[in-house]
Amino acid sequence: MRRNTRVAAYAVCVRDGQVLLARWLKADGTPEWTLPGGGMEHGEDPYDTVHREVREETGHDVEITALLGVDSVRLRSPRRFGRHVDHHAVRLVYEARVTGGELRFETGGSTDMAAWHDLDAVAALTRVGLVDAGLGLWRDRPPAGRLALPR
Repeated sequence: MRRNTRVAAYAVCVRDGQVLLARWLKADGTPEWTLPGGGMEHGEDPYDTVHREVREETGHDVEITALLGVDSVRLRSPRRFGRHVDHHAVRLVYEARVTGGELRFETGGSTDMAAWHDLDAVAALTRVGLVDAGLGLWRDRPPAGRLALPR
């Protein structure tokens, strides 16, 4: 079984009771909302990753105000030709405040839309688990930077 680890950094941007989310399409074409952010490039600091990814996916510039914590998840999934992948995602989650730029959609990237959503409407969205984990870190601010979520 092929194994891979991906380290990524994401931003939780909340203002006026709304959270900024980006939408990406799963391999089967199903859209899901996620936190803006993504994979670190080799040699890139995660702090810089958040700035770059938020700008690419939403058009906004941000100021990072806190490191909320780390979300780690392991997924085993089937791939083509009967192969399987054991994927370990390590996701650094930052709190960020929008300081500039204008909301726009990414073109030619991993997302196709960005939008502000009311916090109380997030539960009704088709979303990845990272959204709930990030909002949980933002809301609860656990001292160790880790939520006690069942996986």
